[in-house]
Amino acid sequence: MAERKLDLRTGQPVWTAYRAPAVVTERLKRDLTVDVLIVGMGIGGALAAERLSSAGLKVAVVDRRGPVKGSTPASTALIQFEIDEPLGILSSKVGREKAERSWRRSRLALDALKARIQDLRIECDMIERPSLFLAGNMLGARALEEEAEQRRTAGLAAAFLTRAITRESYGIDRAAIRSQGNLALDPRKLTASLLLLAKDRGARLFAPAEASEFNDNKSNVEVATTGGQIITASHVILATGYELMDFVPATSHKIISTWAIATRRQKSNLWPEKAMAWEASDPYLYFRTTSDGRVICGGEDEDFEDEDKRDALVDAKSKRISAKLKALMPGIDTTPEFKWTGSFGTTTTGLPIIGALPQRPRIFAVMGYGGNGITFAEIAAGMITTSILGAKDPDLDLFAF
Repeated sequence: MAERKLDLRTGQPVWTAYRAPAVVTERLKRDLTVDVLIVGMGIGGALAAERLSSAGLKVAVVDRRGPVKGSTPASTALIQFEIDEPLGILSSKVGREKAERSWRRSRLALDALKARIQDLRIECDMIERPSLFLAGNMLGARALEEEAEQRRTAGLAAAFLTRAITRESYGIDRAAIRSQGNLALDPRKLTASLLLLAKDRGARLFAPAEASEFNDNKSNVEVATTGGQIITASHVILATGYELMDFVPATSHKIISTWAIATRRQKSNLWPEKAMAWEASDPYLYFRTTSDGRVICGGEDEDFEDEDKRDALVDAKSKRISAKLKALMPGIDTTPEFKWTGSFGTTTTGLPIIGALPQRPRIFAVMGYGGNGITFAEIAAGMITTSILGAKDPDLDLFAF
């Protein structure tokens, strides 16, 4: 019952230029009994640990690498309520009612995350930004106008901007949908801060510690570690990103490789409102700014998980991303100061998979986050906490296995 061991990222993510809080872990030296064991110390595990510890549960978190050393530092952290799959396209895949509920739940999750960060006074360079969904080779101007109307019908604010308006307002020569209230932040700082909050409440963080075998019954789950210790938990959460355990169903799950760059600081060159943006294209480009004036830009996604192939493309993909960004935003110096690559899991619908494993109600898995990683991780933390506390989330059917 091993976990797939993968090279999650390569290169130097921009977040390594900024100091995140140090998270001190301990060695697992003896057997342990807890209410909840979380496997993974990335953003998904950290959000769950903070939420469950705040509910008064006895929590342990293990990671074979250590805190914030997996995929999380590779995130470009465009925290949006807009799901990767446009509302109209998602409706054709899962039905309009489920598509609208998924989009509304994503909006609620983003608002909840923002409020929680503020209430807990987490310093992670969070700032609210508008976003622009730009016309591209998948959806042109007319399709975007229809998409904006569908969002409004679903109760989600959306303004369609003609090409002329977007050009005049932002210097971008594309039609767009403009949305309000999305977030930009530093994912390393957020993850480390959440883990520290959980630790302050009594959660125990063990690293390096690798879960190797899971034996569950009606009352608990016994998790064996490679060090020989046993952790007995009432519930287990697998928050391992796309490094799935071999017993987790993955029929609709696939691996995507992505690349990103970050420029030098250039506050004087930035566009109005520093709106984050992404294209309705395949492959698509997405970009945002940092609090100190860098431009982060990513994209060129491809459907494969060959790590050597992915890593060998860093230079070529970085040049292509830089050139595409220059064509779209000619006033920006798009020379990469940082460049990196990583992989993530996604699903055929673009929606995450969240919930208990089939026939294994005490083991929860969260996977297939796609480009909405942090927003979907917030949804997962809330849903799983609700389930563990004995209630049922009304939207659980949207994301269940």
